[in-house]
Amino acid sequence: MSVFKTRHPRLTELLILVSGALLPLAFAPFGLWPLAILLPAVLLWSWDHATPRQAAARGALFGVGLFGLGIYWIYISLHDYGNAPAPFAALATFAVVLLMALYPALSGWLLVRWGPPPGPLRWLLAFPALWTLIDWIRSWLFTGFPWLALGYSQTDTPLGQLAPYGGVFSLGWAVLLSAGLLWTLINSATWRARLRWGSLLAALWLGAWALGQIDWVQAAGAPLRVTLVQGNIAQEQKWRPETLDATLERYVQLSLPEHGHSDVIIWPETAIPVFYDDVKPFITALGQRAREDGVAYISGIPTGSWETGVFYNSVISIGDTLGFYHKHRLLVFGEYLPLRGFFQFFRNWVTIPMADFSAGAIEQPLLRAGGQPAGVSICFEAVFGSEIRRALPEATWLINVSNDAWFKDSSAPHQHLQIVRMRAMEMGRALARATNTGLSALIDARGRIQVQGPPFVATTVRGSVQPLRGLTPYARFGDVPVLILMLCLLGVVFFLQPRRCPNPDA
Repeated sequence: MSVFKTRHPRLTELLILVSGALLPLAFAPFGLWPLAILLPAVLLWSWDHATPRQAAARGALFGVGLFGLGIYWIYISLHDYGNAPAPFAALATFAVVLLMALYPALSGWLLVRWGPPPGPLRWLLAFPALWTLIDWIRSWLFTGFPWLALGYSQTDTPLGQLAPYGGVFSLGWAVLLSAGLLWTLINSATWRARLRWGSLLAALWLGAWALGQIDWVQAAGAPLRVTLVQGNIAQEQKWRPETLDATLERYVQLSLPEHGHSDVIIWPETAIPVFYDDVKPFITALGQRAREDGVAYISGIPTGSWETGVFYNSVISIGDTLGFYHKHRLLVFGEYLPLRGFFQFFRNWVTIPMADFSAGAIEQPLLRAGGQPAGVSICFEAVFGSEIRRALPEATWLINVSNDAWFKDSSAPHQHLQIVRMRAMEMGRALARATNTGLSALIDARGRIQVQGPPFVATTVRGSVQPLRGLTPYARFGDVPVLILMLCLLGVVFFLQPRRCPNPDA
């Protein structure tokens, strides 16, 4: 195999690019989760006996393939709905892909430059720990974009049972450890050694499954009857003033038949596409009807005022009480413009409605719906487990509202739903997700979809949500234990590896 890399470097690089491009198939909607183990093992093979420069280049190629086909839908948002010219939208998308590709490139360079020589120490300790640590850095650096973290591919596998213990990054580490064990097994010279490494691989998966049999949460009252309303309002029509009455009428007509059948009715992100101050009579009338029928409404709505110049992407609760949640974790370029003077050119090329929001406070009172406190997140916030766990332990269930119409019928809505399922698994809380065009779903505390509506139709999704109390280890401690473990593993690698001069070919 090493001879092949030496004799055919271009074919090797092409293989790495293709391997990265195939990796998105491990995620929703495809669900070919074994690829999340097999394809990183191919990358390990390419790094074996490579120079630091070669490892960085191959890591970058792997990243270009992964993110190029994994987040291509950014182009749809910029071009189809942001009205950006095709060349600019393509260039901006490629820039994001290149930025994301730097992370696997850095992993390869550090592993070969400073890590142990090829062998189990590199493949089983250094590689999984280093990649996981860098993936965690990707989750917050430059505001954070942890999309396609490897752990998300395992929502329906035994490894997914690790989510309540260490979150998505612990799953990613277990995936990479599996890849390292697989590569070690392949490289073993004897059947006895292969049996040993194969047994460790089986023990990892069986151990994860066994941990999943433990319940960390208990019921906190009777189930809530919940209805999700999916308006299917076309993105190009959503913000036009002349369509406001028709939009509100659609949501009301879809909701009224559920009065008496539901405790909570949830509308998606900015379902009410006008500022709260401009639609108070409608809110008052809806609230009065809700109180008469014993139902609570949760809806996305923009808030703020032109006088203060402060605007929020918000969620409102309407019923017995009137409450607001203001989105804290905003989407860069989509909801606010960083370094405005430097990036003003972006606003000149792309038109995004309601793209100048302010961030809500880190700590906000929880909304109550159906007599239970709910942890609310809006769209992109669901990508960050650290954001969702702020609502616990008080929150007995979770609500996510989103508008994935920005991405048409791409893989993005499916990936987004898979991410939301991971949050339910981590927190040990049932989750209700309402979206404008799909995919709206009710998810139980183990991340299983209980009921899901079809995409691109105006519909309602009805089911029950069980409120829960108690804390999973992840909800209690967050990412800290996993980060400590990764640093300890890298520390062990540093002290155990043979002393040698680093390769000067950096």
